Amino acid sequence: MEYRNLGRTGLKVSRLSYGAWVSFGFQLGVEEAKSVLSCCRELGVNFFDNAEVYAEGKAEEIMGQAIKELGWKRSDVVISTKIFWGGKGPNDTGLSRKHLIEGIQASLKRLQMEYVDVLFCHRLDKGTPVEETVRAMNYIIDQGWTFYWGTSNWTKDTIQEACEIADRLGLIGPQVEQPRYNLLARDKVEVELMPLYKDYGLGLTAYSPLASGFLSGKYSKDNIPSDSRFALKDYQHLKNNSLVDDKLQIVDELKPIAMELGVSLSQLAIAWCAANPNVSTVLTGATKESQIRENMKSLEVIPLLTPEVMDKIEAVLKNKPSE
Repeated sequence: MEYRNLGRTGLKVSRLSYGAWVSFGFQLGVEEAKSVLSCCRELGVNFFDNAEVYAEGKAEEIMGQAIKELGWKRSDVVISTKIFWGGKGPNDTGLSRKHLIEGIQASLKRLQMEYVDVLFCHRLDKGTPVEETVRAMNYIIDQGWTFYWGTSNWTKDTIQEACEIADRLGLIGPQVEQPRYNLLARDKVEVELMPLYKDYGLGLTAYSPLASGFLSGKYSKDNIPSDSRFALKDYQHLKNNSLVDDKLQIVDELKPIAMELGVSLSQLAIAWCAANPNVSTVLTGATKESQIRENMKSLEVIPLLTPEVMDKIEAVLKNKPSE
């Protein structure tokens, strides 16, 4: 496993990491979580991501209990969580000083931890002044409840505003953003946020490298497995959708490239994300040890992404942002 600095901070995170979204509290209980987490640690993963909203808090409870039972040394791992959706009350949502402080206290209780290493503002809150959020996050840092703070799916302009406010007030600005990034979704990471990497040293914890399963290799234009998420009732509206058909066509054309390299499409997709020098870590998700081991082998694919291979990929994608 390779470790990278999280942006310009001194925090080292594994190049591939693990996120609890759609696994802990939905498909995995404590015992299964222990198995998955142990496999991650065996393979060198040290960064584990969560959020107050995942499974309505159960994901944090399960992760916290699993880590406690595993007896991990706290300093060996980097834990993050995200605050925004904490409940149904008028002050249980958003990035107000009240919800951020109450939210992190509730998250720490569920995680059975004294602190998280990174705390994210899970979405942009247009109803709260950015300065209020910046001041609240610095208060949380001062209390020792987190060491670093960041944003998730914020716009470039708002991240820049937060950084400028922090500079003006002599406070700590956001040091990391958590955006969606994959072969099919590139503009935010490769265009919109680009100025912030140099100007503010913004790091990225990229999520959804497999595009919600599109790039897992399970799908093609002519085959949607009956046990896949896209076969479920909630996804029926996607059938015969031209945008979906276009994505599946891209998937079908990427598969031969992966085959030439002797790797799976999912490994190719994860490696492509991790190869971006502005990405500090790529968040992966899995419910089985076998999936984790396959995902982690993506690190071996990165050296195979020669300029020639990247050109082949670009010829299929046809979505490279303009310079």
